[in-house]
Amino acid sequence: MGLGSYWGEVLDVLEKIIPVYDKVNSLISLGRDSEFRQRGIKGRVNPGDHILDAGSGFGNMSKTASKICDGNVNITLYDPLRPMLKNTSRLFSTTPVLTCGVFEHIPFRDENFDAVLTGYSLRDAINLRIAISEIHRVLKKNGRFVIVDLGKPDNPVVRAGVSFYLRAVLPILAVIGGGRLGLKFATLYGTYKLWPQNKKLESLLLERFSRVEFEKGMLGGAIMVAAYK
Repeated sequence: MGLGSYWGEVLDVLEKIIPVYDKVNSLISLGRDSEFRQRGIKGRVNPGDHILDAGSGFGNMSKTASKICDGNVNITLYDPLRPMLKNTSRLFSTTPVLTCGVFEHIPFRDENFDAVLTGYSLRDAINLRIAISEIHRVLKKNGRFVIVDLGKPDNPVVRAGVSFYLRAVLPILAVIGGGRLGLKFATLYGTYKLWPQNKKLESLLLERFSRVEFEKGMLGGAIMVAAYK
């Protein structure tokens, strides 16, 4: 479960859409992406925590965590795209620790982080089960794994509605927000097709984590998840 060989194509698209990435993401979520990040993180990241922002992009998740904790967090940004990491100055006046790599081979020792955050990025894992295992490994005892992402509703009617939105409506919004570059956001639907339904994702997390809190928004089309080690 995961993108497998499709990952290379997705990575290429992500690199090309860097100039319009944040603007289009906000449009796609109908302006609620920041709200969902706050709902996912609040109460799960504490002052003094050492955070790994995995699949970080520019660092929106850890920036949100820093605001919630009044700047009292230790941030490491981790992303497979160096150009994404080079754009972190958009959000941070002082550059956090930057590391390049994939979910499946996280280059940190066991039990190193209090929290691992993934914002709209876990869906891009090459192998989802291995990614979850690696994130579990680098978390300290009682550590928290926070996921904010698209959800794949269990109800087939609602799931069909979300799929239609991503396949037919999203490309229009992406072009409005990003011009010709916005056309490349159509790749997002391919990642969604390979993403597990909400209940299946919860089951995968429970294979490794002791407890999972699963919150939904937009009829299950958005998810805010916390998994506890």
